[in-house]
Amino acid sequence: MHGLPPHCKILATLGFVLAVVATPREQIWAFAAYALLLAGVAACARVPLGHVAKRVLIEVPFVGFAFLLPFLATGPRVEVLGLEMSQNGLWGAWNILAKGTLGVIASILLATTTDPRVLLLGVERLRVPPLLTQIATFMFRYGDVVVEEMRRMKTARAARGFEARDLRDARILARSLGALFLRCFERGERVHLAMLSRGYDGRMPVLLRADASGGQWAASAILPAAAAAVSLAAWMAQWTFL
Repeated sequence: MHGLPPHCKILATLGFVLAVVATPREQIWAFAAYALLLAGVAACARVPLGHVAKRVLIEVPFVGFAFLLPFLATGPRVEVLGLEMSQNGLWGAWNILAKGTLGVIASILLATTTDPRVLLLGVERLRVPPLLTQIATFMFRYGDVVVEEMRRMKTARAARGFEARDLRDARILARSLGALFLRCFERGERVHLAMLSRGYDGRMPVLLRADASGGQWAASAILPAAAAAVSLAAWMAQWTFL
């Protein structure tokens, strides 16, 4: 799992997510099958379930609306735990939670088994515009630099006795944010001039090849192929039920 080429894993993850999204929400068993597939991938990649569980919490702010759907949606009402809820809203909430969670877990497994720099190389192999990949590369490379700059500015404010207490201190924080933006802009200018002086012509040199063999493509296709089979079976069951 860790040694597969990055573009193979990206396409495998995308294929899996598309199969999950295309699955009828009423076929609950299919989502359980997807969860088992991801559990198998995690076991093969030796990714601890605790590692995945902690990081899946990132989706909580994005799926919060799903908890309101049973109360806001219209249509037939059913009673759940003493509360009247919309039947369509319940199915909609389930649809968002199930598919969103499976997609997030698949992304976590991809990120855990692939170094970020190698992941960007895989994105570039998939013919994503080079400018976008270069911007993402520099964001990743200089993210820690910006965070460290923010920490130094915070230390400087604290050394001068500043402590944010209420909205009246927002002006000082806004000035700090503006100063941080100017510093980042000037640093970007210096980095760009340094790159031009070293022969930069709009393309970054390729230091690592990520070619994939037929066996690696076949191994990467196992997950999306299995997910596609589950999705097809779910649709067949849906049509039979209808």
